[in-house]
Amino acid sequence: MTEKNYDHLKNKWSIASTKKMMSYSFGFVLTLYILVAFNTLIFYFYEVEVGLEVGLVSLAIIIFSIWIMISSPISGYLTDRPFKWSKRLGYRAPWVIMAAIPTLLFYFLLYTPPNVDAKANPWILFWYLVIISCLFGTFLWIFQEHFNGGFANQFREDFERRRASAFSFIFPGLILFLMSIIPLIILEYGKKSTFVLTAAISISIMAICVIILIPGVRESPEAKERYIQGHREESQISFLRMIRYAFGQKNFMVALIAITLVNVATALNSASSVYYYKDVIQKPIIYSVYSTIVYFIVVMVSLPFWVSFARKRGNVTTFILGIFLSGLAFIPYLWITTWQEDVIWAIIRGIAGSCYMVMVLPINSDCYDEVTNACGKHQEASLFGIRTIFLRSAVIMSALVMALVHVMTGYNQDPAATQTALAIWGVRVHRALIPMFFCFIAGVIMLLGYDLKGEKLYNLKNSLWEKGL
Repeated sequence: MTEKNYDHLKNKWSIASTKKMMSYSFGFVLTLYILVAFNTLIFYFYEVEVGLEVGLVSLAIIIFSIWIMISSPISGYLTDRPFKWSKRLGYRAPWVIMAAIPTLLFYFLLYTPPNVDAKANPWILFWYLVIISCLFGTFLWIFQEHFNGGFANQFREDFERRRASAFSFIFPGLILFLMSIIPLIILEYGKKSTFVLTAAISISIMAICVIILIPGVRESPEAKERYIQGHREESQISFLRMIRYAFGQKNFMVALIAITLVNVATALNSASSVYYYKDVIQKPIIYSVYSTIVYFIVVMVSLPFWVSFARKRGNVTTFILGIFLSGLAFIPYLWITTWQEDVIWAIIRGIAGSCYMVMVLPINSDCYDEVTNACGKHQEASLFGIRTIFLRSAVIMSALVMALVHVMTGYNQDPAATQTALAIWGVRVHRALIPMFFCFIAGVIMLLGYDLKGEKLYNLKNSLWEKGL
């Protein structure tokens, strides 16, 4: 049975309203912007603007990532159960709202390190970066675990998930577009205060989005009942048993490995962007606003096409195509020399990015459903925590790659320095060649190993309905 036929079956679950989908989508402003901003700016800010030695910056980010890899599965497991207030306030909504506020606070503090000499007192700055980033990451991942984990239960039908996923790029896309322009207009090489101002404006916008998000994450009585159903019949699943459930599901692991590899690619590409304009194109970062505008316009225009394409060809086929297209879209950074060329190639990046991004949530939700069906409980926050073990390894790998390339090519940390030809080539490599390689591997893994589609997916949905999950 094809996914297209499945879409035309009678709905078994109540369908979320358009208003709820729109409200829910505003949570993606925080999750999408704050991670991209962290990956894009933090490494550059502490290496170049603060002046902390590249090895210490890389080590701090690795420690942060390891902390998240350890703490996120535990926090997901500890909060992934009904509490006394769950039936009244909701199973996930309270965690989403409570975690959002400290997330924004600690993100801002990352850009206000102690005013000390980085050469004379490097360890003060190093430990500040480690501690504040770990606090930031802890609350961000609690938010992510329950916001992203709740998507699968808030939106049950296949077509509903595609629609909700598309909404996650429409209004949030416009907001993210405006937010992405802010640093390009404000940031100046060699002026730390411009980074602080950018962070302040960004968290103010995200705070407004969190307020709009509240009606969207509020759970219906039906959704609360599905969460509580499995917990009535047996005690809490142990942490190790939950890991075995997750790792025992082939599709969950295949999709997780593929998404992790794509995350390595996108993290490298994002973190390389400031270096690229500064050292390769040799223009102020404001010039990248043109390619950013084109990229977001193309993403938004492409969304309806890819949603329609997925309806006809299936989520899995569309997702795999998006991975390969994303890898191809990185290649031009090997030869681009002007900001005008970057604008032209932003069209290709937008088409590829739209194809991949709109399918991530439906694919993840299907994988969560398969684990839920196997263990008899909704444990999406725990599953997101387990996914974090892999996803944070993407940040570690990208930080190691950048540090290794900079050391091997002799990158000069001085903001006013003119880089050597070898150092410039190194920036091209960690923005284009290595990301392309990771995407191609991810596409092959999905192509060969993922089979949750057609009849198998249809039977899974029926099984969940029969179990009241």
